[in-house]
Amino acid sequence: MKKILMSGNEAIAEGAIQAGCGFYAGYPITPQNELIGYLAKHMPEKGRVFIQAESELAAINMVFGASAAGVRAMTSSSSPGISLKQEGISYIAAAELPAVIVNVMRAGPGLGNIWPAQSDYFQATRSGGHGDYHCIVLAPASVQESYDIMFLAFGLADKYRNPIIILSDGTLGQMMEPLVVNGKRKKLSTIDYRLSTKKWALTGCKGRKPNIAKSFYLREGELEKFNLLLQEKYKNIQDKETRYEGLFLREAEIIVVAYGTMARIAKSAVHKLREQGKKIGLIRPITLWPFPKTQITQIMRRLHRLKYFLAVEMSYGQMVEDVRLAVNGKIPVEFLGRSGGGVPTEEEIIRVARRM
Repeated sequence: MKKILMSGNEAIAEGAIQAGCGFYAGYPITPQNELIGYLAKHMPEKGRVFIQAESELAAINMVFGASAAGVRAMTSSSSPGISLKQEGISYIAAAELPAVIVNVMRAGPGLGNIWPAQSDYFQATRSGGHGDYHCIVLAPASVQESYDIMFLAFGLADKYRNPIIILSDGTLGQMMEPLVVNGKRKKLSTIDYRLSTKKWALTGCKGRKPNIAKSFYLREGELEKFNLLLQEKYKNIQDKETRYEGLFLREAEIIVVAYGTMARIAKSAVHKLREQGKKIGLIRPITLWPFPKTQITQIMRRLHRLKYFLAVEMSYGQMVEDVRLAVNGKIPVEFLGRSGGGVPTEEEIIRVARRM
């Protein structure tokens, strides 16, 4: 099986191409520039559309238009750039259009710095734009998963006609690991990205009833009715699309919860603690929205000796709120977090877990 050495950013870009992405618009920002650079080179080679837009606002609205025409469309940025895209993301969600938005997170607030962080969790999972909408949020934890998850992202976007956010970070985006390009999935690169097979798409209405992509409802009660339909869709997504990885959960007395880069560090700490005889496990959410609340509740019911949860993240307390909501006060939830470019270390996790 052939392996190639690739960064996380390049793996996302290659995964997007193989998944049939036909349109990309973005604007450079560190630490995601390898992604946009890779697409700038390889999208035109395959006859697909790559645009370096004049701004993040322009990029997200170009994605809106391309998606409305039925093309698999994508944009990417890093934290402050994603903030600029929020209005457009809300419009895409309201128009029920599929789109993939990649955020290679960096430290903030404001311009912050280019070091990794996970402090955009609220922005992604609480729908940083206006209105009662949700994006499906996916969090890879390796270069291989950064590639693989793009097939899932475009598939879910089309299935639910909904924006998908990929939460990577500066570490995962810049690091390099061996990558296996799945031959079975390469056939997806033959998707006809120019001609839509989507019945709702705006492809010209000659011979059929016109399609409309909109987010504007002025008649009394019309918008509320539409919002209720959206909420039904989100409930369906919560029921069917929650994903997580569990490790050593059968007899755990402590469960660490972490995602993305932090899950890698936490997994190493868990292995070392188990070598020392500690009954500790790990839950890695892969979907941050929907968050695996029901699954955590079910695990709690099975584990009668479970004493603590420990949420670990590169923020000062965001994902931990979802853990506490899932636990519902039945078991103590401890928190370990650093941000601003600080990363909780394996040693810190081990020290906190031992104290617990």
